[in-house]
Amino acid sequence: MRSTASKVVLALVITIAITACARNVSVYNLPEVPVTASKPNTSLDEVGKAIIRAGATLGWQMKQVKPGLILGTLNVREHMAAVDVQYTPQSYSIQYKDSSNLNYDAQSKTIHKNYNGWIQNLDKAIRAQLSAL
Repeated sequence: MRSTASKVVLALVITIAITACARNVSVYNLPEVPVTASKPNTSLDEVGKAIIRAGATLGWQMKQVKPGLILGTLNVREHMAAVDVQYTPQSYSIQYKDSSNLNYDAQSKTIHKNYNGWIQNLDKAIRAQLSAL
């Protein structure tokens, strides 16, 4: 009896630990973040180049799709995340586009918790590059 109870408790602890490690969170998107450059009248081209530099410093592959839109792709081990970065001289937005091996659920708009950290790091790097303009 005692052995069975111990096995049940151990199984519950393992299940909780696995669930906590694989926990999904709401997808983190950044709408309309103001561009805060040190010089006034920053151009669309300058903002785009700053965003590309920011992504590149973190290992993102940044591809300009058209003026005002950059596709950012990050590959980490077997995981892939892709985002659209839309921008103007006044603001930028980072929006989820696609992923693989990140447990994305389109209905609940949830994803592996590491994704949000990657997006927060990208945002910080973009802000740093923009502030240097």
